[in-house]
Amino acid sequence: MPLILTLIGILTLVLLVAFVRLDTFISFVIVSLGIGLASGMDVVAVGKSIQTGIGGTLGELVLIIGFGAMLGRLVAESGAARRITDVLIGWFGIKNIRWGLALAGFVIGIPLFYNAGFIIVVPLIFTIAASARLPLMSVAVPMLSALSVAHGYLPPHPSPSAVAGQLNANIGQTLIYGIIVAIPAIVIAGPLFGKTLVNVKATPNRELFNTREIPKEKLPSAGISFFVALLPVILLTTFGPLKNALPAESPLKTIVTLMAEPYMGMLLSVLVAMYALGIRQGLSMKAITKDLEEAVKAVAPILLVIAGAGALKQVFSDSGTSKYIGSLLADAAIPPLLLGWGIAAFIRVCVGSATVAGLTTVGIILPLIQSQAIKPELMVLAIGSGSLMFSHINDGGFWLFKEYFNLTIGQTIRTWSLMETIVSIVGLLGVLALNLVV
Repeated sequence: MPLILTLIGILTLVLLVAFVRLDTFISFVIVSLGIGLASGMDVVAVGKSIQTGIGGTLGELVLIIGFGAMLGRLVAESGAARRITDVLIGWFGIKNIRWGLALAGFVIGIPLFYNAGFIIVVPLIFTIAASARLPLMSVAVPMLSALSVAHGYLPPHPSPSAVAGQLNANIGQTLIYGIIVAIPAIVIAGPLFGKTLVNVKATPNRELFNTREIPKEKLPSAGISFFVALLPVILLTTFGPLKNALPAESPLKTIVTLMAEPYMGMLLSVLVAMYALGIRQGLSMKAITKDLEEAVKAVAPILLVIAGAGALKQVFSDSGTSKYIGSLLADAAIPPLLLGWGIAAFIRVCVGSATVAGLTTVGIILPLIQSQAIKPELMVLAIGSGSLMFSHINDGGFWLFKEYFNLTIGQTIRTWSLMETIVSIVGLLGVLALNLVV
């Protein structure tokens, strides 16, 4: 019955959004309410679950997305994104720009959480596609596939880090194996798949990225442009390891721990951008504040959609749906790595959250592998790749991609969902191949 309710809920959501054209956030709340009540939860419990899902999702993302939108606006409006674009095109050339973007996306994605990385790179993607006169999706997919791979495969991201801890996997080895497996996944799902999307017509959300024209001689320098755009990455890369290296009694521990928080890195980056790309370029504080306000206004509808996806995810979790779905496959006679991937993939498709899929799977798979000689680091990667399988309408990342690139649901499935599926399957193949040699 939980599986049937899940399928009915997803189909109802598609009907409300795609055909009735009801507001997406309202549709999420209605479907969440219906699934919760049909699953046997009482009215109070369903309401609490929806509130928890919205609060939990936005609590983590609202600061990152809000500050990220501000930073993206300043980088775009100041001309820094255009300067970065010119340098990238000069380094790689138009012919190889997709490979350069894939590499940049992976480097950014290792220390930076997916949503923050997405907000930072999207203005660059829009600007590069326009400047190089390349189809937008063929430019976006290489960079975003790299971000997604880092999010699903590699520590210090939440799901792989938590799964590694529960399986007693070595974090360093997991990271090394993850990078090895990530390379073919990014190559195939990024530049190669991106070349097949040249005919997908995407019209970016102009309210998010309606940049002013600036004469070339007045653009920020390349050094300042790269520094400000990559400052969140620099801060996380610096303070993350430093936080773990300092002893608990160190007087700097509290400050370094605060600086290592993603939202703090985003806030400091915005403040630096206000000076370096605003005041230093001759803009008044009033003009800078106006840009920040416009960024927040533009990103508000996206936050509501992501909040709705969080509500649905929480109802699935609180109603026991994710555990039930995973238990259906627990007794299957399948090799452990393939089973771990399959359970995570199945939960991901039904529930939507890569993190929920990964953490639910490890609880199911742990007793099944204790008596078998499977390297726990490879199981982390198998579960991580499975947790990225076919992102669709019950995943906040699906809607983030759809809204920013102003795509239809069908176009988003053709691009984003298929990209995530390729990442997941190639990741599994990489893990199975690595298992033969380590």
